[in-house]
Amino acid sequence: MPQKVYSVSQINGYIKNMFAQDFVLNRISVSGEVSNCKYHTSGHIYFSLKDATGTISCVMFASARGGLPFRMSNGMQVVVDGRIDVYGRDGKYELYASRIRQDGAGLLYERFLALKQELEDMGMFSPEYKQPIPAYVKTLGVVTARTGAAVHDIINVSRQRSPGIQIILYPAAVQGEGAAESVAEGIKALDALGVDVIIVGRGGGSIEDLWAFNEEVVARAIFDCRTPVISAVGHETDTTIADFVADLRAPTPTAAATYAVPDAMAARERLASCRAMLEKQMHDVISDRRAVLGQLRVRLGYLSPGQTSRQQRRRLLDLEESLRREMSWLLDQKKHTLGMYAVRLRNASPLEKLAQGYACVTDAAGKKVYSIVQASPKDILNIYVSDGLIRAEVIGTQKMTEDGRTVIAEDTGTVTA
Repeated sequence: MPQKVYSVSQINGYIKNMFAQDFVLNRISVSGEVSNCKYHTSGHIYFSLKDATGTISCVMFASARGGLPFRMSNGMQVVVDGRIDVYGRDGKYELYASRIRQDGAGLLYERFLALKQELEDMGMFSPEYKQPIPAYVKTLGVVTARTGAAVHDIINVSRQRSPGIQIILYPAAVQGEGAAESVAEGIKALDALGVDVIIVGRGGGSIEDLWAFNEEVVARAIFDCRTPVISAVGHETDTTIADFVADLRAPTPTAAATYAVPDAMAARERLASCRAMLEKQMHDVISDRRAVLGQLRVRLGYLSPGQTSRQQRRRLLDLEESLRREMSWLLDQKKHTLGMYAVRLRNASPLEKLAQGYACVTDAAGKKVYSIVQASPKDILNIYVSDGLIRAEVIGTQKMTEDGRTVIAEDTGTVTA
């Protein structure tokens, strides 16, 4: 009887059917170390799980990634829930993940997320509850381990920035059993002492080492504290519940000391700068006021009664002098005009003509004689000269030509006086 021959696809399909009918393989959880982890552009995650002696290929489809609260990386210990199935094309089986959680530390991380969500829902992370850090701190409270780099960094940086600062250390347990309660008691004790600000923290470590700062008792102690609290737990990449509740989160203990304690040297330099600026402004203001005062003094001199009186008196004197000059000029003008009139009057005066040898002749009735036709022989004429009157009788007349020569027209006789 000939042996039946199967195709590759038939064999892969048969094995796939066997896997599908196995109840255990359909609901299984596998723990191991992540290797060959790749995030595909399609949204799928391809990786392998391995232990000391074996490896299994795994894939988480994009549709199942909504429940993955962290990003996987090689070397991470995880627990993968899902089903094992055969990929028909390659004929190899794979673990199809529906849920992935971190193993060990992953459980703590899930507790961290759950408590974080609970406290956030209660409003303990709200910005309105955050207290401002004082600008100038005289007394600094520190809750951390008595030994270790964190406390030395805080003390050294604080004293470098402000040599006169008072530091009160509450030596708390920051790791292991009872650490959370110890940190909470330290916060309460320093709050009761009335320090200006409290730094709560420790150096770096694993999530297990830092777990005391993820406990609710520490979160509530920070939230209830009346003193501003700065959290400084681990390194910059470490994040704890205390960081969310604190009034300010510092990436390291050294940074926390820098945030809490002002730089005295820088403060003195700022004060010196402010003083110089204030002195300059005061000098400028005084100079401006002096200039204004000088202007007001000058105006007051102009507007004072004495100065006004002197100015008015001077003005009156100027007006008087001007009036005198005007009157003198006017009198001179009038005198000149009067002199001209006097000359003209003198020139027109009969007496002046008489004084020059001329005479005024009238008939017996006193009528002026201008022509020879007005005089006849035997007429009596009055001849007025400069020093008196001559009475004469006409004895004859002579006519004068146009050129002034005398023409004897007729001899009518002589004139006797």
